[in-house]
Amino acid sequence: MSAGTVPLPYDRAAIGAALGGDWEETLLAAHHWMTLARELDSRMLGLQRQGRIGFYGPATGQEAVSVAAGLASRAEDWVVPGLREQLVALVRGHSLTRYMHHLFANDRDPARGRQMPCHPSAREVKYVSMSSVVGTQITHAVGLAYGLKLHKESGVALAFFGDGATSGNDFHAGLNFAAVLSLPVLFCLTNNQWAISLPVERQTHVKELAQKAAAYGIASRRVDGTDFVACYSSFTQGLEAIRTAPGPLLCEFTLFRMTPHSSSDDPSRYQAPSWMPQALAHDPVLRLEELLTRHGLLSESAQRSMKEEAARLVKEAIAEAEAVGPPAPDSLLTDVRASGPRPEGPGPEVP
Repeated sequence: MSAGTVPLPYDRAAIGAALGGDWEETLLAAHHWMTLARELDSRMLGLQRQGRIGFYGPATGQEAVSVAAGLASRAEDWVVPGLREQLVALVRGHSLTRYMHHLFANDRDPARGRQMPCHPSAREVKYVSMSSVVGTQITHAVGLAYGLKLHKESGVALAFFGDGATSGNDFHAGLNFAAVLSLPVLFCLTNNQWAISLPVERQTHVKELAQKAAAYGIASRRVDGTDFVACYSSFTQGLEAIRTAPGPLLCEFTLFRMTPHSSSDDPSRYQAPSWMPQALAHDPVLRLEELLTRHGLLSESAQRSMKEEAARLVKEAIAEAEAVGPPAPDSLLTDVRASGPRPEGPGPEVP
């Protein structure tokens, strides 16, 4: 832990009240995934700089939100990501090696090299591929939630998006439809305070983005997105509330973007020198490690072993993915159109 890290304000009783009786296992599982995510971001940014992958969008600083969502959600829930939620898919059971195939866009990539890296699709864990178009996934999640309601299924749609998306049309249309139709959707607003290079105060006048939900009659809450305990508690309570009385809820998770927006960005051109020290003081991984250490759940040797294990897992996944060649040329039309017999009879007349 860094000397400047802001500690999480929980004694053992408070953690138990927030996370339940198995809180120790939950915190250790969260630390495992957050450690793996930090190693993954570091290695993949390095590979992008070396030209071994084409693009990478790190999620450093957002790990508490993504891991909490992955651990708190159920198998029947759907995840509709914004840009940095690939960790949610991994926590829910998506294979790290399969994700690595996607990052390398090789012949085992489920997207067959047609999608940008960091945009995985994971059907087996109900994780919808992102599009990088800001905010469009909000209305997609609302439509999915409408389908869940029509089919009387118990799942909830988790719609992730950033602070910049709240200024787009899809945000307002999505919240309005979800409210009017009482749909089971949890709007997960990850406010990292930057829409690429635009600070949040320059793209909206409201002080708390969660307040925007009130215009549509939707309940909202604001959560410290660098505090895993608060994030997990918010997800479990929010999802349970939606399952009990179907209707939307918005959670704004405030956090700090600790890396460039993507491998194509240079934040030194627009961020003040004071930004990074403040972000580091709220590093969600360091804050969780301090909490675990304080309560006797994480020794130095255990922490070292976990980091070594994370490095090994990422290294092995990289080696396996790099050993696979690019997609075969004859796969160009794979999955593009439905297979099966052509319809009988003559086709329509062409004028």
